[in-house]
Amino acid sequence: MANSAQARKRARQSAKQRLHNMALRSEYRTAVKKVRKAVAAGDKAAAQAIFQASMRVIDSIADKKIVHKNKAARHKSRLSAAIKAMA
Repeated sequence: MANSAQARKRARQSAKQRLHNMALRSEYRTAVKKVRKAVAAGDKAAAQAIFQASMRVIDSIADKKIVHKNKAARHKSRLSAAIKAMA
């Protein structure tokens, strides 16, 4: 456990920030899952619309360095390819 007042404060701040980051990471994963679900459903127009909305979430969370920018780019690329591959 932290001994100094400064270390105790940092521990409190870290715990609060961790919860915030976990919520953002969950939002990121949900956005990706929504697109995958739309692709699986087979409606290309709906998948495209959900993908556009999800891209904003993915980019925002990557900008905040909650997930690495390359991971975000990889997900966007693969989701885009999945939508383009639809009949």
